[in-house]
Amino acid sequence: MGSLFLHIGLYASIWLFLFCVLNLNIVRHTEAKGVYQSVNGTVIIDGRSAIGRTDSDYICATLDWWPPEKCDYGTCAWDHASLLNLDLDNKIFLNAVKAFSPLKIRLGGTLQDKVIYQTENHQMPCTPFAKNDSELFTFTQGCLPLSRWDELNAFFNESKALVIFGLNALNGRTFPQSGGSAVGAWNSSNAESLIRYTVEKGYNIYGWELGNELCGSGVGVRVASDQYASDSMVLRYLVEEVYEGVEHKPRVISPGGFFDASWFKEFIDRANNSVDVVTHHIYNLGPGVDDHLVQKILDPSYLDGVAETFDNLENIIKSSGTSAAAWVGEAGGAYNSGHNHVTNAFVFSFWYLDQLGMAATYDTKTYCRQTLIGGNYGLLNTTTFVPNPDYYSALLWHRLMGRTVLATNFVGTNKIRAYAHCANQSSGITLLFINLDGNTTVEANITYKNTWMHHHRHKHPVHGKRIIRLPSRNVNATREEYHLTAKDGNLQSQVMMLNGKPLMVDSTGQIPDLAPVIVNSSEPISVARFSILFVHLRSVRLPACK
Repeated sequence: MGSLFLHIGLYASIWLFLFCVLNLNIVRHTEAKGVYQSVNGTVIIDGRSAIGRTDSDYICATLDWWPPEKCDYGTCAWDHASLLNLDLDNKIFLNAVKAFSPLKIRLGGTLQDKVIYQTENHQMPCTPFAKNDSELFTFTQGCLPLSRWDELNAFFNESKALVIFGLNALNGRTFPQSGGSAVGAWNSSNAESLIRYTVEKGYNIYGWELGNELCGSGVGVRVASDQYASDSMVLRYLVEEVYEGVEHKPRVISPGGFFDASWFKEFIDRANNSVDVVTHHIYNLGPGVDDHLVQKILDPSYLDGVAETFDNLENIIKSSGTSAAAWVGEAGGAYNSGHNHVTNAFVFSFWYLDQLGMAATYDTKTYCRQTLIGGNYGLLNTTTFVPNPDYYSALLWHRLMGRTVLATNFVGTNKIRAYAHCANQSSGITLLFINLDGNTTVEANITYKNTWMHHHRHKHPVHGKRIIRLPSRNVNATREEYHLTAKDGNLQSQVMMLNGKPLMVDSTGQIPDLAPVIVNSSEPISVARFSILFVHLRSVRLPACK
């Protein structure tokens, strides 16, 4: 009898093994033939009240100082994208900025703390940056000529941009050649000359920001939090004095660096409300040379990791009693100029739009993308100025997602990232879906709940609350959908498709229309594999959106 059971067990094991192999082959064969699955999910929205409120001009992009000689890992990706040599007469460039009306543009970056400003009585030669590996940041001091400042402001005025200028915060300090702390107070005299000239010329500046990546442990050099707070108070006094009698005074912004909880807390406590905006930088994907950037972008747990930074800064600001707002002042995802065909390709819109959505849920008011143009992470191609996929993602966000942020959770798969805002300048709400799954299309239902906690803040829903299902559609209602996909299904393509059509500028440099498809609301919301979907529901009325 034991022998019989042994033989039966052996045969069963063989059949189980053959079944598993056969089933595996069927799965592989199915995937090879492009047959994919579809699953159902539910997006749950708390429409009772807002969990955050962004600036109306939430989208921001940066312009940097890096000259053509800036190279990373053997690649020189900056060409003529510097503030000192950028072609301001390029029609695509002008149209790309005007399409936002307005676009916030932050002028700054690593070399801003080595820039001196030409003044009308300036005695020294105004020379550009020069490559020198023995210097801090591997470049010599550079100079902004007043003539170039005039040209830049003429462009900003024509394009209706809102300008944030990053001031040199190392001026007057003593610091080592590499690493360590900077000693001494900020010398504001050169900055004052530029600010006074700017006011005299009638140039509109949205904000003056002090320093770049000098907080916490710093990048190359650091400044202590108490000293930085003192310097920010100097800048506040300077702005109040120079802009006396001017109706709209610029915002004072600081510190413009990587988040360090203890440093930021001490800085905010000591700054005595001298700053209007607290800025921090994000490069959570690591170095641009990393060959695993795509895998990181497609990993929901990796994307969730940066939520702690947003949460901590929001809590510090709330507990301090300051009136300052939180901004992301610079975010390129992957530092050292990004990665060609990743940070300037379709796949990066998964990271970028998720960042915009996540930051907004933590009451971040503005999000500045590194860069508008320059490096391998520009919204525009560095040499042709043609928009990269993320440009269109930013423009759609700007036009569709309103200021009021709604608590949102998606149930069904962790590969869907979902965000909802009250619609921008129209009735209803706008939802954003990001499908990180290359094998699964998701059919999404919508549920409106009177009490719900956002999934980035709380891992589990609040049970025992009454679910309210509002009439999001009726037999005659329609919705507007914007389906974003990669050309030929290639995630690393630099061509984005909107509702199946490529987005391309025309021969005159005009930005294409971003028209939706109109769908009957009785149809299910379908989020295709490896795609992004904006859905505008005009017929939905929520208390938070009044």
